[in-house]
Amino acid sequence: MRSIYRAIMDPKFNPLRSLPAAQKFQIMAILGTMWTIIFCTGLGAWLWFGELIVLHLLVAGGFMVTGVTFHRATVKRTYRDHPASDGTARYDDVWGA
Repeated sequence: MRSIYRAIMDPKFNPLRSLPAAQKFQIMAILGTMWTIIFCTGLGAWLWFGELIVLHLLVAGGFMVTGVTFHRATVKRTYRDHPASDGTARYDDVWGA
């Protein structure tokens, strides 16, 4: 955990180590502000959590129904593909002949 912290927060180890101190400070301040905005917005989104969940479930359900429909459309199945249990032919069973 300490190595992860150093790789991000310690200016001697993070990828900004080759920049001048003033630029490191500016970039780290901007990144810190960005992450603060991201986390505050994320926590604020909990107010609309129910609506977000409903929307995501509806979209996921729509994708699932579409995928199942398209998959089943590629597989041709008719009554002829399932022989009767007594072994008789089923070719004209639909027409009642």
